[in-house]
Amino acid sequence: MDETDGPTIDARLAERLRALRTRRGLTLDRLAAESGISRATLSRLENGAVSPTANTLGRLCAVYGLPMSRLMHLVEEGFAPVVRRAEQRVWRDAKSGFVRRFVSPPAQALAGEVVEVALDPGACVAYDRPARPGQEHHVAVLEGRLIFTQGDERHEVGVGDCLRYLSAGASRFETPRDAGVRYLLFTL
Repeated sequence: MDETDGPTIDARLAERLRALRTRRGLTLDRLAAESGISRATLSRLENGAVSPTANTLGRLCAVYGLPMSRLMHLVEEGFAPVVRRAEQRVWRDAKSGFVRRFVSPPAQALAGEVVEVALDPGACVAYDRPARPGQEHHVAVLEGRLIFTQGDERHEVGVGDCLRYLSAGASRFETPRDAGVRYLLFTL
């Protein structure tokens, strides 16, 4: 869904990132040290001057102890028990070829979430650490192939396969050069 009225998702995300940092009493310098993101980039993100990449959001979520989907739900307004596909929010990171559709209705009180992710051929999204270590993830591949690496474990999964794991340490989501992927990610 494209934004048509009100602040864009990037503008609401900038506001939320600033609020998360200030509520935790972090300075930009401290957040830069903890996330490995430059102070200047953090300032531009919080002022809405630039859009964050998936890797940048992953680093910030790790500092804040939030899954990326939870952060994105925090920028949503209201709650609906049913969200039709045409109404589901979509976030894109054009640099990495990462597209994320928020399938679950936003609800801060619920633990489980579902997002649909698409990665272009040859894409790679890497995270230094998980937002919530030990969080249960299920990845169900709908199209293409995904190469997932966490620590020393590497798994290649294709259409119809389901990868289950507990988040721990650094991880990478990659696609081969000849095929992208579309999958559902369930987090509990």
